Amino acid sequence: MRIFVTGASGWIGSALVPELIDAGHQVLGLARSEVSAAALTEVGAEVVRGTVDDLDTLRDAATASDGVVHLAFKHDIAFSGDFQGAAEADRRAVDALGEALDGTGRPFVIASGVAGLAPGRTATERDMPTIDGSPVSLRSATAQAVLAFASRGVRSSVVRLSPTCHGDGDNGFMATLVATARTKGVSGYLGDGTNHWPAVHRLDAARLFRLAVENAPAGSVLHGVAEDGVRIRDIAEVIGRHLDVPVTSVAPEAAAGHFGFLAGFLGLDARVSSDLTRELVGWEPIHPGLLADLDKGHYFHTPAPTA
Repeated sequence: MRIFVTGASGWIGSALVPELIDAGHQVLGLARSEVSAAALTEVGAEVVRGTVDDLDTLRDAATASDGVVHLAFKHDIAFSGDFQGAAEADRRAVDALGEALDGTGRPFVIASGVAGLAPGRTATERDMPTIDGSPVSLRSATAQAVLAFASRGVRSSVVRLSPTCHGDGDNGFMATLVATARTKGVSGYLGDGTNHWPAVHRLDAARLFRLAVENAPAGSVLHGVAEDGVRIRDIAEVIGRHLDVPVTSVAPEAAAGHFGFLAGFLGLDARVSSDLTRELVGWEPIHPGLLADLDKGHYFHTPAPTA
């Protein structure tokens, strides 16, 4: 297939593009910079220059493709105070892509998240997020809109990713926790640290996106979850051991000052299953789990970005 990928040079996209090419597909990758374009060309992808705001470019590329994987999101403005603006731009892009595929039967896969799906119990692919009009729930509403394209002749699916998609080169949540521990001189966790985060290696996540675009039935919800829940305290202990700093509890009232923007996420207790996903598309994670990946040491080779 000829597959259009937005966010093609991003954390998941840069793993997905070679995954698709190695499986025999052609890839058109959206690139907003010369650096991104060069990276895509180097691995054998065709470059489409533009951004998620260039709706005509998105429509044209989708129309010229046999399927679409949408990974791009304006993380830069989302985490600098305008999450709503980023979510609204994402919805416009999704609407443009979906409309271009209307009635074609072609696959349309987007990335979403699993955090907060079912507090207090293990969430499954059958659980649907609450849409309450908040900025964060706008992304959930976008995912629901993608699933609704199934009734319009699009083989649409949503891959809900774990809060941490880890691996060598990660600059996300794990790298930020390492940077915080390095800066503060302690590796912290909230409360007793017995809450959990689901996790997946980025290479396993990339393979799931390939399987989704190849095989997922219309209207499918898939979970990019290799481990249903890793204790936050266990994460902190591995970080503390590698940095040779104490591991300690941080009081909830001090969380924002200690962890910054991560404070709101570290308090989540999210257990998430991917059993239905594995059965539906034959996905089986094969790469190291989160703690084993941390123990490989690549998160600690050089100072991570400051929190």
